[in-house]
Amino acid sequence: MRNFVQLAAFLAVSSVFALAQDHSSMPGMQPGSQMEGGSNAMSTRHLEMGGHMRLTEQRPLKPGDQQRADEVLAGARRVAAEYRDYKAAEADGYRIFLPNVPQKMYHFTNYWFGFEAAFGLNPDHPTSLLYEKQPGGGFKFVGVMYTAPLNVARDELDSRLPLSIAQWHLHTNFCRAPLGRESEYLGAHAKFGLLGSIVTRDECEAQGGRFEPSVFGWMVHVYPLEKNPKDIWSVERQMEHTAMHHDH
Repeated sequence: MRNFVQLAAFLAVSSVFALAQDHSSMPGMQPGSQMEGGSNAMSTRHLEMGGHMRLTEQRPLKPGDQQRADEVLAGARRVAAEYRDYKAAEADGYRIFLPNVPQKMYHFTNYWFGFEAAFGLNPDHPTSLLYEKQPGGGFKFVGVMYTAPLNVARDELDSRLPLSIAQWHLHTNFCRAPLGRESEYLGAHAKFGLLGSIVTRDECEAQGGRFEPSVFGWMVHVYPLEKNPKDIWSVERQMEHTAMHHDH
């Protein structure tokens, strides 16, 4: 029952957060083709994995990309130095999201910074801090997450953090369970939500659910404590963060 309460909170926050980001973009930000598939094989493989996540296509490296990415990384490293201790993050307004639902990474989110992110990327103000729960208690800092509104064009994402270096992700094909079937968000045979088998509007409506093509908005993870660029901008690790354990 406790997990179902947490899932209800997840649904409520996802709706509010998606709406806020969708309608808070600056004038001139035009909807892009964010639902199109990626161009390289690696992107395509990940885009199709599970039907609930989509990644931006990887673009060729162009002049200035590395410098802009390094500026974001420098900010993320300043954040890491400040918030190694999760209690410092909590003291500064970051709040843990779904604390009682087992996750690969726990998001400590600052909702004011999430609103601020509708207007641009501030390297020192990530929307969320990423922590891993420790067996002995407490949390270990592992990374940061920056966000952008759902409806921004790919070029806008590229201007925030180059698509040649990092890949943004979007949570897609969310089927909201009808009342009384919340248990089907979880488990090995989940039907609804970001772990569910339902990935189309027709399937969702046939089950009495409410379909959302995407939730939240665009997100990108940075792991500033890593040394290897592949690990700093890891796509695989980014994919893992959505998965709550299916046996809960």
